[in-house]
Amino acid sequence: TGKFECIEVMEEALGIETVLDFCKANAFKYIYRHQRKNGDEDLRKAQWYLNRYFEIKEQIEKEK
Repeated sequence: TGKFECIEVMEEALGIETVLDFCKANAFKYIYRHQRKNGDEDLRKAQWYLNRYFEIKEQIEKEK
C-alpha cells in the first residue's frame, strides 16, 4: 500500500540472509498447504518466493 515492497524493506531492516531464509520458509509453507487450502494459487505464491530467493542470490553473486 506504499511505495515500497514489504520484502524490500525486510532486506534493508533484517538483512539479506534473513530474507533468503524467509523466502525458503514461505515457499515451503505454500507448497505444504496447497492441497488443503488454495491449490494452484498457493503453488504460484511458492514459486514467487523461490523466484525472489534466486533473484537475491544472483544479485549477491554479481556484487562479489
